[in-house]
Amino acid sequence: MDRLINTVQHYAWGSVDALPALLGTPSTGRPQAELWMGAHPSAPSRLDRGHGSAGTPSLLDVIEADPVAQLGEATLRRHGVRLPFLLKLLAAAEPLSLQVHPDRAQAAAGYAREEAAGIPLTAPHRCYKDDQHKPELIVALTAFRGLCGFRDPRESANLLEELGVAALDAHIAALRKTPEEEALHDCVAAFLDAPPHTLEAVARSLARLAAGPGPRAGTWSAYAGIARRHPGDPGLLVALLLHLVTLSPGEGLYLGPGVPHAYLDGLGVEIMASSDNVLRCGLTAKHIDVPELLRVVRFSSTAPHVLAPEAGPGGEEVYDTPADDFRLSRWVLPPGGPERRFDAAAPQILLCTRGSALVRTASGELPLPQGASAYLPAGEAGAVHGTGTVFRATVNL
Repeated sequence: MDRLINTVQHYAWGSVDALPALLGTPSTGRPQAELWMGAHPSAPSRLDRGHGSAGTPSLLDVIEADPVAQLGEATLRRHGVRLPFLLKLLAAAEPLSLQVHPDRAQAAAGYAREEAAGIPLTAPHRCYKDDQHKPELIVALTAFRGLCGFRDPRESANLLEELGVAALDAHIAALRKTPEEEALHDCVAAFLDAPPHTLEAVARSLARLAAGPGPRAGTWSAYAGIARRHPGDPGLLVALLLHLVTLSPGEGLYLGPGVPHAYLDGLGVEIMASSDNVLRCGLTAKHIDVPELLRVVRFSSTAPHVLAPEAGPGGEEVYDTPADDFRLSRWVLPPGGPERRFDAAAPQILLCTRGSALVRTASGELPLPQGASAYLPAGEAGAVHGTGTVFRATVNL
């Protein structure tokens, strides 16, 4: 068991103060978007074993040096020599890019195709950085807003009609009369090629509606905010086809393959398969491969997969998803409550997001104040007690 030293990612959309407040560190004035916990090659966590830099080995190096001891036979057999999940704290002050992730078959085929074509991994137009899928789960620590999955096309038609933009009339008619998959596919393809004057007209309408009364005022305000932050970006029109979701603290949102989504604002704990495969749909200056995007997106209306934690053994609350790369749960520890025991079938990371806790295993004890995290290899069972909230990330075996 080791305390983790983690990397903060300073993406432009990040909050200046949310992560520092949780971690108990001073704000630097720079956006602090994500804190990464895991063994991702781009920014692996380090193990705090003291004794200067020699006492902070990379978790990636530790796993590669002895994969059986670190991962356990079951994880190694299913996922190979790698920690299959990446845990994050995510603090969004502005919208992230609108994006979608491939399933396993699409990722394997896309990666092989781009490798055969000799496209460098660092090329800005490369879509597939590895051969893995990338399901995700975000659990809100504050009120958290995002876009996720297509609305029923008829609902989207009603929403678009309220904008009063004549250039959208043909698409509104198609959303009402054309079969769902065809209508959504054709609208996304057309919207990503929308001319500037249409985008300007939509942005003006959103600003007007956001300033007025009515039951959709909150919805119009959210989309108007996207338009202000991303002027002239055709992803705005695609975003208007998606559900606007607001999570309360403790609620989760699961994002499977092919589901377009974007986080808008809020602080949360995110876990995902450890992959870099992202196909962008807009709200970004980065490359958008429209033909590949249209192959990967699932053009069907889907209700957002919002999760409440389910009671598990020993007081553990589990966010149940179909992903086999990860399993996320939490303990809400009341003052004076019993210790909560956990097994050791797979490697795991514990993260304290509120209060403080003490983790105890056969190798010793480790305090976890708010914002601290610890790595435990497969085979190291233990218990946690204290007052606060501790998240547990492991492999879903």
